[in-house]
Amino acid sequence: MSATLAEIVSAAIQLSEAERLTIVSQLLETMGDEEHLPSVDDEDFIEEIQRRRNDPADSVEWSKLRDEN
Repeated sequence: MSATLAEIVSAAIQLSEAERLTIVSQLLETMGDEEHLPSVDDEDFIEEIQRRRNDPADSVEWSKLRDEN
């Protein structure tokens, strides 16, 4: 991760949950094939994110997924 990206992530983590969701939503909109992307307003998506946050033992760390590719 570049220093600039690390600084952006560090700053983003300090934002409120609503502000972070706004950033996520805006980034997802730039990803192209929107048909296959979840909406941050989708109740199933929100429930899944909350489930993962509440049960970290059942989650896979992003760094492990990233390193697999």
